[in-house]
Amino acid sequence: MGEIEQRPTPGSRLGAAENSGISTLEHGQKPPPTPSGKLMSVRIQMLDDTQEAFEVPQRAPGKVLLDAVCSHLNLVEGDYFGLEFPDHKKITVWLDLLKPIVKQIRRPKHVVVKFVVKFFPPDHTQLQEELTRYLFALQVKQDLAQGRLTCSDTSAALLVSHIVQSEIGDFDEASDREHLAKNKYIPQQDALEDKIVEFHHNHIGQTPAESDFQLLEIARRLEMYGVRLHPAKDREGTKINLAVANTGILVFQGFTKINAFNWAKVRKLSFKRKRFLIKLRPDVNSSYQDTLEFLMASRDFCKSFWKICVEHHAFFRLFEEPKPKPKPVLFSRGSSFRFSGRTQKQVLDYVKEGGHKKVQFERKHSKIHSIRSLATQPAEPNSEVPKQAQQSASLTFGEGAASPGGQSCQPGRDPPASADERGPQRNPTPQRSPAGSTKADGAGRAETEEEEEVAKDRTQQSRPRPPQPSTGSLTGSPHLSELSINSQGGAAPTSTVLSPNLSPDTKQASPLVSPLLNDQAGPRTDDEDDGRRKRFPTDKAYFIAKEVSTTERTYLKDLEVITSWFQSTVSKEDSMPETLKSLIFPNFEPLHKFHTNFLKEIEQRLALWEGRSNAHIRGDYQRIGDVLLKNIQGMKQLAAHLWKHSEALEALETGIRGSRRLESLCRDFELQKVCYLSLNTFLLRPLHRLMHYKQVLERLCKHHPPSHTDFRDCRAALAEITEMVAQLHGTMIKMENFQKLHELKKDLIGVDNLVIPGREFIRLGSLSKLSGKGLQQRMFFLFNDVLLYTSRGLTASNQFKVHGQLPLYGMTMEESEDEWGVPHCLTLRGQRQSIVVAASSRSEMEKWVEDIQMAIDLAEKSSGPAPEFLASSPPDSKSPEEAAGDQESEDDLSASRTSLERQAPHRGNTMVHVCWHRNTSVSMVDFSVAVENQLSGNLLRKFKNSNGWQKLWVVFTNFCLFFYKSHQDSHPLASLPLLGYSLTIPSESEDLHKDYVFKLHFKSHVYYFRAESEYTFERWMEVIRSATSSASRAHVLSHKESHVY
Repeated sequence: MGEIEQRPTPGSRLGAAENSGISTLEHGQKPPPTPSGKLMSVRIQMLDDTQEAFEVPQRAPGKVLLDAVCSHLNLVEGDYFGLEFPDHKKITVWLDLLKPIVKQIRRPKHVVVKFVVKFFPPDHTQLQEELTRYLFALQVKQDLAQGRLTCSDTSAALLVSHIVQSEIGDFDEASDREHLAKNKYIPQQDALEDKIVEFHHNHIGQTPAESDFQLLEIARRLEMYGVRLHPAKDREGTKINLAVANTGILVFQGFTKINAFNWAKVRKLSFKRKRFLIKLRPDVNSSYQDTLEFLMASRDFCKSFWKICVEHHAFFRLFEEPKPKPKPVLFSRGSSFRFSGRTQKQVLDYVKEGGHKKVQFERKHSKIHSIRSLATQPAEPNSEVPKQAQQSASLTFGEGAASPGGQSCQPGRDPPASADERGPQRNPTPQRSPAGSTKADGAGRAETEEEEEVAKDRTQQSRPRPPQPSTGSLTGSPHLSELSINSQGGAAPTSTVLSPNLSPDTKQASPLVSPLLNDQAGPRTDDEDDGRRKRFPTDKAYFIAKEVSTTERTYLKDLEVITSWFQSTVSKEDSMPETLKSLIFPNFEPLHKFHTNFLKEIEQRLALWEGRSNAHIRGDYQRIGDVLLKNIQGMKQLAAHLWKHSEALEALETGIRGSRRLESLCRDFELQKVCYLSLNTFLLRPLHRLMHYKQVLERLCKHHPPSHTDFRDCRAALAEITEMVAQLHGTMIKMENFQKLHELKKDLIGVDNLVIPGREFIRLGSLSKLSGKGLQQRMFFLFNDVLLYTSRGLTASNQFKVHGQLPLYGMTMEESEDEWGVPHCLTLRGQRQSIVVAASSRSEMEKWVEDIQMAIDLAEKSSGPAPEFLASSPPDSKSPEEAAGDQESEDDLSASRTSLERQAPHRGNTMVHVCWHRNTSVSMVDFSVAVENQLSGNLLRKFKNSNGWQKLWVVFTNFCLFFYKSHQDSHPLASLPLLGYSLTIPSESEDLHKDYVFKLHFKSHVYYFRAESEYTFERWMEVIRSATSSASRAHVLSHKESHVY
């Protein structure tokens, strides 16, 4: 039986293992002598369908042949590729790089060996060379033609349109149709020809290198990208298919992924005869058995798949090539097979060090000449490998792109992120030529340094971060002209970005897209960043307009959570009534379509404002009021849909109460990474967005003098949006309270009737309750009629168990620090019981005193006492259950705050839990202010002990910073709840010497963030301050006038 088991450490050093051949040589290393003897001729079929014959010694290992092919192609990153051929049993296998060729290819004259992609990286930006990306694009083209890369018709047409652009150049309908008639790229091409031509029309000006890049950007998001299916059966005899990917082992039924086992969860892989065995690491939350067994057609099939799994694990997870096992003295047991060659990390390091010379290459099928750029820039230092990863068997991939539940990938559906293609802003004279690539900095530190962050995607954080195409750098992007110089003397960057906001069925975006807005995540040198900042307008109005664009991006992504992700989930299950579907989705889809076009118009105006392509008319476009006025007037036509959103929210909650299947569907959807907030929050986003427009227009009107050309349009737009907000304000306040009550209901156990007409939420937070055992941490929930106190249970759901209630009708309150000798202490005397509580600070106590007194006054004005919440006995005579709850709470008090990091099955990272761990509180007024203070944009982030700055797309909402690699990502990499954090400006002693830097710190956790301008710096300071310091209660009744449900 062959087996591979992960060892505690992958290697003590990061240097390359002993290599041979062209593609695996380190700089300055010589290959070992080639074995002498009789030569054999081997025919190799390349990815462009040409065949080449190679003469190699018979006794030479397979590595010699692979390196000869890579040398022939001048391929630097040859480690991603392999040679496959049919063996004597007609089973397609990979050429073993360590065994002699003659022992593997028995009859070389009758065998054609195929040179194909073997290892598909999770992100195509990890491929540094244009030639490598070209070969990957040929592989995608081949998989499409053979039907292995299955996808929707729209995605297939979009992929083919990029292939056509790379082969024949810019759109010409007659040429397109003639070319498509001669070349078949997909099985059902004739039916999609019109759509292919339509998409091709939007790629005008795109070079072959850019087409390859966009092709891979779309393909990598497809479920079947890089997947090779291996037939098998499970223990019940059900026919399935197994596959291996960079993240782990995948299970398919047909072409639908039904399960995934990530490398981090796999302890051991082995095979015994026809049985393929996966031994999992122990997991208390998993329902799977310790060892999974799959039956394959034969031992040879089983061993072949096992070998592929061993190689994928080593290539993507290890730092260096594994050392050979020592030969046993007496007898051997199991297979001696091991991975041979460089790991992905060694490949990335080698290319980064620049130990190679770039040369020209020819595209066989392309009519456009394309060469690799000879002008290269020094690469950025690579990000550090995570500290934890150096001590473990492999880099922790976490849940990554696929989870056992299959929630992160919608089977049979292409994610909306693969839908739209943005044309680049073109410079008319210079030819494009992509340069070498840079590497991201600091991404791998997230797990060790960001203890407070709730990691959303460990895959992105744990591996060495790949480069992203950045319009602000001269390296790493196939989107750059050949060092074209702008008026400031710097390189004039251009941009081609695949936007996730628009579907392929809609009209494509204009080439006039703001380069500054289209930056993706990645590091920049400080000189580049400073130079870049000088090239853009300094007018405050420009940055206000840019804020509209960045927040509009986030708003569109939030709408897609409903219109694409949730609708797709609902369509697969028959659990939502048709009446409810017709109430939700038809009222969101028109908004998504409208705001998609709105975003296009804003980006076009910003591109003109920046003066990149229309400098001679720049003065006419340094304004945004006319665009806002036109679109806000258009929004008024959609008011009927906005009025329906409150009705949809109520109907959804009613449906959830009446249907367990619908409740389960919504709960499972909220566990998906794309649903980064509670589901009902997304239903209120359109109402919240109106408030954002109003605030932006108020700032513009305040900034412009009355004589400014944009003032009249801004003032008219402000009047229009103010009217809309006034009409919907009452509904908005009512729905916010309704939504918050339902959200709190999910966090509580033991509540019978939390959501009742007339009840308002006021404040929640952590207080210490004095009992016979001393001070014990409790979570308190204050409403306008009752005060609940709870403890955090140690159940799988992480919910809070209600222990008691104090009706506010007839309650009195007094400070009692002197009586009990406890700082910040209060005594609350109800009609049936009294409790003593203590706050964590004087300011916290004052907030609670103010809110409780206001709630008591409201209760006195009401009709009478509140109804009972609990069916159990009141807590003044403690039940055994509460005693157990007290013990649980004491255990929790001693627990580390890092329990926020645990991936709980349900409700583990809500605002309630943040308040519990940070020992603070938050009020409904704070929630309302947070709704008004939302912000999105690029920030540079730096840790306390790191050297470089990492560029991230950051979204602030719901008291939390959500971090994305770029604005295109569908879900955040991580989040940082801000309650309890302090916001300051770094001191001189911190030696940063950069402009527009602010600092966030909580105990030992310190983060620095750097904005691009004075305006954006002030805006980030303003909105973050709203989350780190609670709003005053003084304006509670003016802001929220007792609109209750």
